[in-house]
Amino acid sequence: MAETGNHRAHDSDSLREEHPSGWLGLSKNESASKIIDALLDFPPHREVNQSELAEEAEVSRQSVSRDLDLLLEIDVIEPVSNTRPQRYRFNPESDVSQAIIQLDAAMNAAGP
Repeated sequence: MAETGNHRAHDSDSLREEHPSGWLGLSKNESASKIIDALLDFPPHREVNQSELAEEAEVSRQSVSRDLDLLLEIDVIEPVSNTRPQRYRFNPESDVSQAIIQLDAAMNAAGP
């Protein structure tokens, strides 16, 4: 029995969700993308807490809280030691951050 186009597309979508690329894993979450965008706009070494990051990224504090583990795990942000409430800063030295910075520069150079 031949598969229909819709059935193949559904199977492909299921596979993609089960085994997302790094790009899809990062970009499929709109709030994480907005948080990263805000981090790129910050001056170097700026420290923020979750509330400040939520305000700057224009997402809810709950979204920041939900995405924090991912951003820490991929080393895009790093915790600032001995701060209460906990503060974070963009880590421009990580491999993922370097790739994001390069992509941002290439997209800005390409235009709107």
